[in-house]
Amino acid sequence: MRKRIIISALSAAVVTAALLVAVETPAQAHGYISSPASRQAMCAQRKTSFDCGDIVWEPQSVEAPKGSMACNGNGSRFAILNDEGRPWPATSVGNNVTFNWVLTARHRTSNWEYFVGGTRIANFNDNGAQPPASLSHSVNLGGRTGRIKVLARWNVYDTAMAFYACVDLQVGSGGPQPTTPPPTTASPTTQPPTSSPPPNPGGTWAPNTYYAVGATVTYGGLTYRCRQAHTSLPGWEPPNVAALWERI
Repeated sequence: MRKRIIISALSAAVVTAALLVAVETPAQAHGYISSPASRQAMCAQRKTSFDCGDIVWEPQSVEAPKGSMACNGNGSRFAILNDEGRPWPATSVGNNVTFNWVLTARHRTSNWEYFVGGTRIANFNDNGAQPPASLSHSVNLGGRTGRIKVLARWNVYDTAMAFYACVDLQVGSGGPQPTTPPPTTASPTTQPPTSSPPPNPGGTWAPNTYYAVGATVTYGGLTYRCRQAHTSLPGWEPPNVAALWERI
C-alpha cells in the first residue's frame, strides 16, 4: 500500500513538473524580414547613421504579444524601432514587393500580415504549418507611391506571441528618398561604431560578426558563401542555417 502511495505521489509530481515546463518555456521561434531590409535588418547590417543598440545583435528577436501595430510590438525591448524621428533608410521598390524572411527557428504559424498606415494590405494563412528556414511573400502595395512604412506580423500558431518587422520603402519615383548619406571621407579603413563588431569579409566563421552577401568563410573544414547579410549568433553556424549560407 505504501509503495502505491509513493508511486502515485511521484506520478503527480512528474505531471505537475511537465505542466510547469509547458507553461514557463517560451516559444523558440525567431525571424525577421531580411529584404527589402527591415529596420532591424538595417541595424544589423550597419546601414543606419545612428546607434541602434542591442537590436544589432538580435534582429530576429522582435517578439511581443499579438495584435500590436508598433514596430517593436510594444514589447519591453527595441523601442528604437518605433522612433520615426530617426533617418531610417528606405528601399526603392515598385508596386509589387517580395518580402523575404529569414527564420532562425521555424515555429508553427497561424498567419503572416502586412499593414500600411493601419490598413491590412496582405494576409497569408499557414493554418498551423511549420514554415521553411526562409520564405517569401509577394505583396501588392495597392497603387501607393512615395515614402511608406510596411508593418509585418508573423503570428505564431500555438502561443500568444508574434514577431514584428517594419520596412521603410520608397515606392516609384514620387518624392525624395531620405536614405542615410554615404560618409564624405569613406576609406577602406572606415570601421563601424565601437559598440559593434567590424565586418568580416571571410576567414573562419565566428559568432557576433557581421557578414556581407558574398563573404566566404570556413567551418568544420568546409567553405561557405553568405547568401544574406547578417550578424552571426551562436547556433547560426553555416551548416545549421541554409537560408544564410551555401556550401561551395
